[in-house]
Amino acid sequence: MDKSESLENIAVLIDADNAQLSKLSLILEELSTYGRIVVKRAYGNWKAPALKKWEETLKALAIKPEQQFAYTTGKNATDLSLAIDAMDLLHTELYDAFALVSSDSDFTPLAIRLREACVYVFGVGEEKTPLPFRNACDNFILTQNLGDEEKGKPEPPEAAKPVKKPEALEPQPDIRAIHGHLKTASERYQDADGWVNISSAGGYLKRVMPDFDSKTYGFSKLTDLIKAFPKQYETKTYPGKGTVTIFSYRCL
Repeated sequence: MDKSESLENIAVLIDADNAQLSKLSLILEELSTYGRIVVKRAYGNWKAPALKKWEETLKALAIKPEQQFAYTTGKNATDLSLAIDAMDLLHTELYDAFALVSSDSDFTPLAIRLREACVYVFGVGEEKTPLPFRNACDNFILTQNLGDEEKGKPEPPEAAKPVKKPEALEPQPDIRAIHGHLKTASERYQDADGWVNISSAGGYLKRVMPDFDSKTYGFSKLTDLIKAFPKQYETKTYPGKGTVTIFSYRCL
């Protein structure tokens, strides 16, 4: 079983200087699907003008603000304060998971140290987050994939819809690496008939690509991604325990 499926107590530590205020509620909702959030702390200099809009959200979400003054120009005391608290919490041995909410690669050593202590590490940040920090986590959650900013907006009539020019289209992520990992998962976890349980494949994907999320590639679930390539994968479903339906695939 994937360790993320059995988490009990999660500590969420937020770097307010490098986190998205507009995504905080969605971040906590997502982390809550993995286990119980026990600690919610946000670190920053709350006297700074850049953080003046945070107060109401912190109150509404019951996040404890941790004040950290900037003792000198050009040095980020917030990062150090968050890291010290993380180690203090770690040594209480009360938490089996930590979530570091930041797009700052300076937290890479902290993520590595927490994993060495055998706790599960979530990273939560924007697409700009450097790869070293992403890969230092067990699961890196991209905030771009949380929520639907367009949800609830009325659909404009066809004539009113803006037409994107070709050069304005956003580049699509390269999916070839995902196919490569799914093939490797098939080679390692297939049964005697060549079928791979989606749980085994998904767990492997997260281990080799902590920032993997099928939404990045335009699919709500990994099963949808696999089913979208019928020339590469054969799929089947069958009953599991209780009401569970198991999805499997094999490479063609």
